[in-house]
Amino acid sequence: MDPVTPKAGDMPPEIRPYVPAESSPPDFTIRAAVLGIVFGILFGMANAYLGLRVGLTVSTAIPLAVIAVASLGVLGKLGRKASVLECNITQTTGSASSSVASGAIFTLPALFMWGLDPALGRMALLSLCGGTLGVLFMIPLRRYLIVKEHHVLPYPEGTAAAQVLIAADQAAGGARKVFVGLGIGAAYQLIVGFLKVWPRDVFLRVPLLPKTEIGLVATPALLAVGYIIGFRLAAIMVAGGLVSWLGLIPLIAYFGQHVGEPLAPATGGLISAMSADDIWKNYVRYIGAGAVAFGGIATVVRVMPMIATSLRGSLRGLAAARGGTDAGPRTDRDLPMKLILAGVGAVVLLIGLTPFVLGTAGGMPLRFVAALCIAVFAFVFVAVSARIVGLIGVSSNPTSAMAIVTLLFTAGAFYLLGWTDATGKAMVLIVGTVVCTAASIAGDISQDLKSGYILGATPWKQQTAEIVGVTASAFFVVLVISLLAETYGFPSKELPAPQATLMKTVIEGVLAADLPWELVLTGAAFALVAMLCGIPPLPFAVGLYLPITTMAAVFVGGVVRYFVEERFRGDAAAKQVRKENGILFGSGLIAGEGVMGVLIAGYAVVTASRPEGLGIEWLKFAPMTIGGETWAVDAGGIVSLCGFAFIVALLVRAARGGNTA
Repeated sequence: MDPVTPKAGDMPPEIRPYVPAESSPPDFTIRAAVLGIVFGILFGMANAYLGLRVGLTVSTAIPLAVIAVASLGVLGKLGRKASVLECNITQTTGSASSSVASGAIFTLPALFMWGLDPALGRMALLSLCGGTLGVLFMIPLRRYLIVKEHHVLPYPEGTAAAQVLIAADQAAGGARKVFVGLGIGAAYQLIVGFLKVWPRDVFLRVPLLPKTEIGLVATPALLAVGYIIGFRLAAIMVAGGLVSWLGLIPLIAYFGQHVGEPLAPATGGLISAMSADDIWKNYVRYIGAGAVAFGGIATVVRVMPMIATSLRGSLRGLAAARGGTDAGPRTDRDLPMKLILAGVGAVVLLIGLTPFVLGTAGGMPLRFVAALCIAVFAFVFVAVSARIVGLIGVSSNPTSAMAIVTLLFTAGAFYLLGWTDATGKAMVLIVGTVVCTAASIAGDISQDLKSGYILGATPWKQQTAEIVGVTASAFFVVLVISLLAETYGFPSKELPAPQATLMKTVIEGVLAADLPWELVLTGAAFALVAMLCGIPPLPFAVGLYLPITTMAAVFVGGVVRYFVEERFRGDAAAKQVRKENGILFGSGLIAGEGVMGVLIAGYAVVTASRPEGLGIEWLKFAPMTIGGETWAVDAGGIVSLCGFAFIVALLVRAARGGNTA
């Protein structure tokens, strides 16, 4: 990707950034940090809700850059005009929350599934420790990955955020799309989640295939996710879902209908009496888990050369560091190495030697081994994440794959040491939480440092802003998880928490040595076939594991992105504008739906009851018969599809609307 320059003909950004090193405009200010914290909490809560629903989170770098420009622009009219570096600090501070949410929702809900009641303070401390390690381990890599590899690693979200900030420094940006999307997403969630005017889920049984049904979770957030990740990834994920729900489930139902006793791993009930959802829970989810585990391991193995290169760069960075922030030009000053080493040591000692993070159960030996696993895996996967997002972006960062590998090795070590009780399970999960958060934050700060490098920011101030963002958002993210757990429970129809359910399955299976390996290895075989066909195994495996209703909505968003971009195939600049327009509007949809979902959960906790809505019952009627079977048409489902189609039309309109200058 070509380097970003403020005007055609300028020197390359590694020689002359947008703001020269000799200039020192205001950057880390109180208003910039406070705005970043506020908007970070907003998007962090939304991403936590989204991740618990669909198992995916999205990068917020670009929408936060746009919002930072708009918000500081308003404040600038009341006082001093905001600088582009001040906007960058707001974006850096705010974007940390979404990565904290990624690390938390992938793991912590499993504690609630085990019937534990984790304290808010302890969960927040876990996220804080992981986020701090992610920032500190990444700092020595900056000069190697961001500066030296500038033309090799584009860091797409970081480069795009810098482009947004540079353009906004010269003309007004398009924050309106984000706020309009936020309002629409919140209003839609209010209608279907609180007032319950029409159903959220739409289903259709498939004739001829036994126990087969397809459907759609008609929500703006899932539509937006599909648009953001693009057609290819959305298509691969829905393909995995079709294999499960149109292939495996009817196949199991067909061959199992004559089995006269429960078939393991199911412990009760005959297959002939199971619904499609029951078959998925008892059989297909293990196949999906095997596919995801294989996809995660394969992803890590394929980037082993990248791991080695990143670790060498990290060690070179440690060796080359000279201490303070007062050496060299302003644009090349990191936090002091002494502070980095002291911070890492303090976090590891806090985890291993005190009961504040891991508790008192299990004693010092268990805490020591857990702390050692955290230090090793966090260091390795921070290096992996920091480099891999430079190529594929934060939204495609295989953080769950790194978490699975961490859990497999840690659970294996605990099994050999005999720590297989409830305390051992919780401790393995805690190791995964800290490592997953560290890897996720490393991907985020890498993108932020790329933006800062292009803009001419001061690295140590960005690194400080990232730590501020982690610290401020950790409590609110876990508060949302606890609130949603109390309201809906995990897993539930409303919030299936698919990634955490997968992590729970992996830990239980390894420690109890009772995984249904036949099904797990079948899933691994599916992922292997996908990889041999040139298909990324992890997205395919995620589709195999998640419900088809979720993947269908994501696929619709990918299709919208495809046709919007296809119309401007011959004009690269116009195509990029339409892509970014849709991403801004879609990010607003995600934020609006997520925040309203959290507010509804808060209402349910305060009133000690779930919202019952307006009590509208949509009539059903049966106008057709196929294959001797009567089919009922759900009027509520039709209305739901119409509402979803309306959101699709708004997304298309927002994407095609041109540059909102």
